[in-house]
Amino acid sequence: MTELPAYYLPLGRDGDHEHFMPTEHTVSVWGDELQHGGPPIGLLARSLLRHLPDPAQEFTRVTVDILGAIGMAENRIHTTVLRPGKQISLLQSELSVRQEDGTYRTAARAQGWRMATAQTSEIGFVPVPPMTPSPHEIEGAPGMTGIGPLVGDWATKGFAGTLDCRIASADPEGGRQVWVRPTLPLVAGETTTDIEKFFTVLDVANGVGSPLAFCEWTFMNTDTTVHLYRQPVGEWTGIHAEMAVGPQGYGLTGAELYDGAGAVGRSAQTVLIRSLG
Repeated sequence: MTELPAYYLPLGRDGDHEHFMPTEHTVSVWGDELQHGGPPIGLLARSLLRHLPDPAQEFTRVTVDILGAIGMAENRIHTTVLRPGKQISLLQSELSVRQEDGTYRTAARAQGWRMATAQTSEIGFVPVPPMTPSPHEIEGAPGMTGIGPLVGDWATKGFAGTLDCRIASADPEGGRQVWVRPTLPLVAGETTTDIEKFFTVLDVANGVGSPLAFCEWTFMNTDTTVHLYRQPVGEWTGIHAEMAVGPQGYGLTGAELYDGAGAVGRSAQTVLIRSLG
């Protein structure tokens, strides 16, 4: 595949659907025929954010369910308003992948709640302090090198290799802390907004928080849910992630999320855990 300077190439619109071609920069560490969860989540969030935008409302919660393998063939997105309202509204985006027979299979679905904004700065309270040190005080490394199980090709393959990552804390006790930003546009020819960059990198929390060795275990997440108490600003996203591993093959990765000014929200991912032995 030809080297391309974005995660997706736009292929135009067909009625209510937008079409995109994923590039090699979306490839997952779990297989060359799969996309990493990050770019599809970013693409779904982009569609939610750009569908009938209301300047009086902001997204406060977005949940993405991965319904099946997100392949490298043509992707299409369809977005609808499920629940309109002046105070609260609910939007949904679906990502489908083109099959060999020309039909499309739904592979992921995102739902986002928007709430009308109001002035509450005088009672504002954030339960966690800003993440330190800042990314500008930390030396970077190729891809996600040096983060727990992220070693060798795992750290630099496909999407992971396109990220600029700075390790704030590599100690697994209490969770690892990293700053991360994408180095490519989400869609070729577009300016990726700060919040679109934020959603594009959030899926890496699962790898950041994992105590498991990649050569011994798989730990794929089936969903990502993000709750925001303000909108993220800037190129960098801070992730303080920790995985809880249960006794029956599944677990949970929870993360505090930050921008340069402090905490902005939290994420949670359900994790399917399997031994490679």
